[in-house]
Amino acid sequence: MKTPTVFENAVYSKVTRRLIPFLILCYFFAYLDRVNVGFAKLHMQDALSFSDTVYGLGAGIFFIGYFLFELPSNLLMQRFGPRFWIARIMATWAVLSAGMMFVTTPTQFYVIRFLLGVAEAGFFPGIVFYLTLWFPSWRSARTLGLFILVTPLSTIIGSPLSGLILKLFEDVGGLHNWQWLFLIEAIPSFLLAFVVLRYLDNDVKSAKWLNDSEKQVILDDLAKDALHRAQSAHGKVDSSLSAMFKNGYVWLLALIFFSFNIGYYGINFWLPSIIKTSGISDDFQIGLLAALPYVFGAAFMVWNSRHSDLKQERRWHIAIPAIIGCVGLTLSAYCSGSTFWMMTWICLAMSGTLALIPTYISLPGAMLSGTAAAVGIALVNSIGNLAGFFGPTVLGWLKDTTGSTDSGLYILAGFLLLVAPLIMALPARLANPGRSSVTTAADKQHNATQHTYR
Repeated sequence: MKTPTVFENAVYSKVTRRLIPFLILCYFFAYLDRVNVGFAKLHMQDALSFSDTVYGLGAGIFFIGYFLFELPSNLLMQRFGPRFWIARIMATWAVLSAGMMFVTTPTQFYVIRFLLGVAEAGFFPGIVFYLTLWFPSWRSARTLGLFILVTPLSTIIGSPLSGLILKLFEDVGGLHNWQWLFLIEAIPSFLLAFVVLRYLDNDVKSAKWLNDSEKQVILDDLAKDALHRAQSAHGKVDSSLSAMFKNGYVWLLALIFFSFNIGYYGINFWLPSIIKTSGISDDFQIGLLAALPYVFGAAFMVWNSRHSDLKQERRWHIAIPAIIGCVGLTLSAYCSGSTFWMMTWICLAMSGTLALIPTYISLPGAMLSGTAAAVGIALVNSIGNLAGFFGPTVLGWLKDTTGSTDSGLYILAGFLLLVAPLIMALPARLANPGRSSVTTAADKQHNATQHTYR
């Protein structure tokens, strides 16, 4: 792999500074609006007399809407452009998230959560696809690691925030605290939708904040990336749209993501309740404790994605964290009688679970290109996110049936363990990134430019 020049690194640093912090902010509120139902449950469930099964089904049904509309959403993003479509997604989900405050029956709960999934469908895979328009595969894990860092950050910041809102807003203005929670946390998403329209560019060529030499660096790298994919495929992986649906590797990636998400979303939606059953009753304290596992997860996520790019290796950087996540969940269930040990092992579980996300997410975009990349990323993500329905639903049913979440946690751990052999079934030549050794005339121009830059 050719060593990047100083100028090339400077170009990608500029793109990173321009795009990643803003996209992190947008996804922060997307993720917060998706999972704040876990904190609302602490009071909403009693106020509306919902069983654990009703809550689990309502929390999970979000992902049915997400699954059904994610692929069409990514295709529409290609038609209307990322800037408009991302803004549309954010405004729609904000309105529906705020509408959760009016829920009074299980049916209303199911309907709005389903529609919220429909509205948000396409946002995350759309962002992942959007980043493939700016970064080649050999820079993707680190870049996605920075972006997906928002997943633990949303919980690290959002959990104490949600707990504080619940603590301070009970009966304010005649509303319950959980109603205020949905309303307050939806407002930023709605406002940011209008900022997106002015701030984001659809692609490299339309970016006025890059000069022609900087644009050419990125365009040449993206062309080399496409060439590497074609060479690595050896005719076995056709990246056309129709062939993508018949691509066994795409379905393997979807199965890996499904197995991972069973564990991740199961614990994600139930963590506040698990902490409460351990004897902690103060909403703000629950929020602080719920944030703790994500602090460790964020640190491990950054390290793992950087190390994956450094070694130019993907499979072991997914398999090992998955095994760590499995061990952590298993021990957290075994030690559920002790708040200290339960939280210790949940911290380990989240460290492994979160660490594999950016490395894994880089794979579909590195294996596919063009329309097939947009559709492939959406297909993998939508099928994988169906686990977000099964994980919380099964855990809720087992909680009602057995009176404990322990058996459910063992099941979630088993699915995390399954990730390891599945990812090793993916050939290294497809999973690991590469950089074409082809030297273009533009390379020579960039090398000359770097002397000027220095």
